[in-house]
Amino acid sequence: MSVAAKPNPALARATGLESAALAGFASGLQYEDIPKPVVDRTTDFFVDWAGSALSGRGQRAISALESFAATMGPTDGRSEILTTRTMTSPLFAALVNAAASHISEQDDVHNGSVFHPAAVVFPAALATAQHIGASGRDFIAASVAGYEVGIRVGEFLGRSHYRVFHTTGTAGTVASAVAVGRLLGLDPAGMLHALGSAGTQAAGLWEFLRDAADSKQLHTAKAASDGLTAAFLAKGGFTGARQILEGRQGMAAGMSSDADPAKLTDRLGTRWAVLETSFKYHASCRHTHPAADALLQVLEANDLAAEDIASITAHVHQGAIDVLGPVVDPISVHQAKFSMPATLGLIATHRRAGMAEFDAYLGDAAARSFLDRVEMTLDQEVDAAYPNRWIGKVSVTTNSGKTLEGRIDEPKGDPGNTLSRPEIDAKARRLAAYGKGLDAAGIDDLMPRLWSIAERNEIGRLI
Repeated sequence: MSVAAKPNPALARATGLESAALAGFASGLQYEDIPKPVVDRTTDFFVDWAGSALSGRGQRAISALESFAATMGPTDGRSEILTTRTMTSPLFAALVNAAASHISEQDDVHNGSVFHPAAVVFPAALATAQHIGASGRDFIAASVAGYEVGIRVGEFLGRSHYRVFHTTGTAGTVASAVAVGRLLGLDPAGMLHALGSAGTQAAGLWEFLRDAADSKQLHTAKAASDGLTAAFLAKGGFTGARQILEGRQGMAAGMSSDADPAKLTDRLGTRWAVLETSFKYHASCRHTHPAADALLQVLEANDLAAEDIASITAHVHQGAIDVLGPVVDPISVHQAKFSMPATLGLIATHRRAGMAEFDAYLGDAAARSFLDRVEMTLDQEVDAAYPNRWIGKVSVTTNSGKTLEGRIDEPKGDPGNTLSRPEIDAKARRLAAYGKGLDAAGIDDLMPRLWSIAERNEIGRLI
């Protein structure tokens, strides 16, 4: 059954002005309107994102997109493909950088919307800012607008949407359009047209998880580039549907059965959703992180070794079952990142689930032995708290017959358990080094440019 097969009574409560309110907010947002903690946190996420983008270099799916961009796009331009250091049009720079920053599963996530803002907002905003010579302040303001609108669209579309649709591909297209529209100086009417053209292109389905396809990278690539397209078209006078989100044949009507229009405009300008966004600590799907942290807690508290463990039960929310459940026996590194047994197997055997551990996973017999020792079960407390809180609970049965319980109320990286700037810097450096596109001196040269992005008179090249 389609997620939208049943009429949604909440949509009848829409005023018809929700899309317009978002467009007006995004169009009018000024750097001076943004509280300093929001500016600082947006900078943190940009540095974190850049590391993820550079880590995509050399990965097969990203190489395919780089080749596509080289064939289809111009061979010069003002917008930078970070993985190849080549310059091209904003469209193709956004496309490749968005895919590259999403493949390592280290990009940020907003819990309540189950949406990865950085992977779609920053690629489109950076490509456009470089193309038009925008300042760092305008880049930050545009990025904040993209985060704030995209997160609210994800929350609006609801849990039913996420069962079938990858929210980062759908809400992400709108977020990208907003960020680019803000840089292009769209007025509220133009921004509304950009939203309309973005929403009608929005797509992204979870089916790829069943056979380890590369679609997840295409989702962010297209969200960033299609949103950018929508904004540039609006700048040129192209029109889009004015109620693309809440209208009777809009996104929610076709993609959701529990959409709540009130979430679209929730405290715009006073509630800063950027500050609610989380960093990713483990190199895997965020749905694995709460259980991974809870398992790590049990291992360290009881000095357990992997060979001491008979079985692990991860007590999870339904979203985790929907996304991770189809991955029974991972056949690729990326698919392993969407497997609870794979992630917990790495935690059990190495007490880490980082890039190197996942790269070695397919040949790691000790970690793979947990494919038969880990199960997920729906937990009512965890499910009721989700998506606003991602509680981690595990039960570990030892070979001696003991059952040990672990619980984490805020996974590492959440706002209440966040990464410090030194941790963010170290993470970004590790990811950049992983991609092997920069040597140590190159990374040392890049990092101050990333951290000072808001102070630049013109964005220019990063590398």
